[in-house]
Amino acid sequence: MSGRTHARVCPERTCVGCRERAAKPDLLRIVAIKDECVPDPRGTLPGRGAYVHPALVCLDQAVRRRAFTRALRAPGALDTKALRHYVEQSESC
Repeated sequence: MSGRTHARVCPERTCVGCRERAAKPDLLRIVAIKDECVPDPRGTLPGRGAYVHPALVCLDQAVRRRAFTRALRAPGALDTKALRHYVEQSESC
């Protein structure tokens, strides 16, 4: 042991909307359940996840570029109504 203390490293993820890297706690995890994108704020739902900033700008970019379908490896288009509602509610607080 060298006596040096190691700083805890916070994991980073890439926002599928704006493609910027950010700390994992600053992003919202999205999971596909059936044909719907579902927000996973606690990060405990099973399955493949995609990360996006909890802002309408990033959400709109991700939907426009069909990033959720690619990132979650979904066979078809995903419904994002519940996700949009969740982001709108979190922004208004």
